[in-house]
Amino acid sequence: MSGPNSRGGAAVGRIADLNPIEAGAVMYLRLWGDGKSGRADAASDFDIALGADQGRAAMMTLDRLCSLCAHHGRRPLIRHGLGCSCLGADENCFAQMIGAASEGAREDAMMMASLIVRPDFAPALASLSEELGLVLRRMTSATPVPTTGHHAPSAMVH
Repeated sequence: MSGPNSRGGAAVGRIADLNPIEAGAVMYLRLWGDGKSGRADAASDFDIALGADQGRAAMMTLDRLCSLCAHHGRRPLIRHGLGCSCLGADENCFAQMIGAASEGAREDAMMMASLIVRPDFAPALASLSEELGLVLRRMTSATPVPTTGHHAPSAMVH
């Protein structure tokens, strides 16, 4: 996972242009990729929004999903920085996959999954995408995604 000038890192839009589920997917992908502290922030968000048990389950889903992308990806997923307002090409594909899966559009989610991971892992990634998408739908249906103080994407560019 390297910088925005690498293949897959080209800016294709802005986080602000995504719906809340897609924006949440990108934010949690970035947090997960940020290491231990980012993952702790994500886990805390899930706990606050969903309660301890469902929060832990949501974090396990995020971890399994991102680990699958990292270990079985067609190539490394390129992420922008946590505070960056740009949306990278890989991040957009990831967001669209989660968004489609959250709406029950399994074929679309599967197509996006096959762009991210090897074909034999695409069904598992699409299934995990649906789980995470439904979590994000629950979290964003009543209120905006809660945070534990990490910075959401702002006007900062790289």
